[in-house]
Amino acid sequence: MKKCLRIGTRGSKMALIQAKIVRRKLEEAYPELEPEIVVIETSGDWKPEHGEKPLSEKDGGKGLFAKEIETAILEDHVDIGVHSVKDMPSFLPEGLSMLHYLKRDTAFDALLSEKYESFDALPEGAVIGSTSVRRRSFVKHLRPDLEIVDIRGNVTTRIDKMLSGQVDALILSACGLDRINQTQYTRQVFTIDEMLPACGQGAIGIEFRETDTEVRELLSPLHDAWTGYCISAERGALRALDGSCRTPIGAYATYDGEYLTLRLTVLRHDGSKIWTEANSKIIHNDMDCDQFGFQMGSELKTIIDPDILI
Repeated sequence: MKKCLRIGTRGSKMALIQAKIVRRKLEEAYPELEPEIVVIETSGDWKPEHGEKPLSEKDGGKGLFAKEIETAILEDHVDIGVHSVKDMPSFLPEGLSMLHYLKRDTAFDALLSEKYESFDALPEGAVIGSTSVRRRSFVKHLRPDLEIVDIRGNVTTRIDKMLSGQVDALILSACGLDRINQTQYTRQVFTIDEMLPACGQGAIGIEFRETDTEVRELLSPLHDAWTGYCISAERGALRALDGSCRTPIGAYATYDGEYLTLRLTVLRHDGSKIWTEANSKIIHNDMDCDQFGFQMGSELKTIIDPDILI
């Protein structure tokens, strides 16, 4: 067995916490293993000089959070990459696989505000900060009277911008706030009926070279099968929809031990129309989940405005 396992990760506080969770689980499963965290700067990492330009306007979109890590895996500089699944594009580079997922935490979105106690309490014209096209479209659908502005940076940076008065509220991942212990301004967690999460939100995925069977076996004890079923269905649907960070898509699956239930939503960018599908199926393996999600995504694709899927 490998003596050392190199874990590739971004250097943000959130990414390092996630990598340390994976390292700890590996150490618990294999006391003789020495996992090493290797920090890799990615194109998606925000810097002040980048301004507030959203990733959806940059070439590569979601893939900007992963491509340098993926290159390091392919070139054998690291053995695995640890990712927030919601940041991963629906198609992985040739030669790489992501088959192992830690047990999913809450997938929902949260409203943060210093001044207001809920989404409904926001006054007309209040300013919400978010660069996610999905969240922006949901806000426009629910409250077209609100103003939405781009805001980037890590969670602490975004909160600081809110406290300085640049925005009245933020919408961020509830799970991410929990992981970095920054929940003091959380005022509301949206339900799936209000704001369907992004595909894979709340889940940590581990990417590796698909030819590296030893690493694949090493990762097996870390994998939560029920989470894997749900992520397979969500990513199957995203693949069918050719989903990218430029597309307002929500996808959320649950599994009760027999039935997998998947809900999909696609919105117009201005929030003026929303398409939603929900269905359940008895599931036996990951392939069933992927095919179920792909089929649902393909069916939804036939009824939505074709210009949305860009």
